[in-house]
Amino acid sequence: MSLTLHRKSYILKARKLKTVIHAAQEAYMPGISHLVLVLSVVLTLPLPLYAKLAGTFEPPEANCCLAAHARSLADQLEDWNQLGRYHKENLQLRSNPEDPNRIVFFGDSITDWWNLAQFFPGKPYVNRGISGQTTPQMLARFYQDVIRLHPAAVVILAGTNDIARNTGPQTAKMIQDNFRAMAALAKSRDIKVILCSVTPISDYLAPDRSVRRPPSDILLLNDWLKDNALQIDAFYVDYFSAMNDSSGFLKKELSEDGLHPNEKGYVIMAPIVEAAIDRILKQ
Repeated sequence: MSLTLHRKSYILKARKLKTVIHAAQEAYMPGISHLVLVLSVVLTLPLPLYAKLAGTFEPPEANCCLAAHARSLADQLEDWNQLGRYHKENLQLRSNPEDPNRIVFFGDSITDWWNLAQFFPGKPYVNRGISGQTTPQMLARFYQDVIRLHPAAVVILAGTNDIARNTGPQTAKMIQDNFRAMAALAKSRDIKVILCSVTPISDYLAPDRSVRRPPSDILLLNDWLKDNALQIDAFYVDYFSAMNDSSGFLKKELSEDGLHPNEKGYVIMAPIVEAAIDRILKQ
């Protein structure tokens, strides 16, 4: 049989399998929903135009536990914005008496990994950071994870993952609109807004950091955040200037991977944001 006939045979079988899968999905057959999703994605991938015998057998390294990985991916797609991450904690917090000095720290992994109890002991500060998130994801959960907690202020630290295209490409205006929307939602509920600069990155420990997060893009976003903070009567917190070196990179001693602050990095960040919070609470 020719390669062309092989290809036609494969296409017919794939189409038939897709039909069976979709029929099963509509019938809500138990136990296959996640498999349906994964197979549907696989079957929609483009087929190669040509095929040939391999000269050597060099397949890509396979992960173990493929079924578990597929199920995990499907579960994540069901909660793409990760509204479930803090759902139970939010319910618990809302059942307690409100603290007029409550501050929500809202962001990505740099916030997520910040031990607020260690750096701000005794303060009613709430961490709502989620590793890897971008501003569209944060905007989607802003009402649940910020507004419903009734804080005096929200500290927003985001943007580095947007630049890295964690959830796909975005224009600068799209990122700016997400910041504008979050600030507008907060101000509509009399929640003060603190906009933080994107922290610097470096190639000292991970040579490709500046490829995914060009320092020029970080500077452009920080300039806009600073200017926009003035326009919307928000506070601008400048972590960048305190953490970069003469080359414009994140100081080597402040990180273990060229992106995330280590404890020394958070030691620098804490008093900077604390000063802004103190100013807000005294107003």
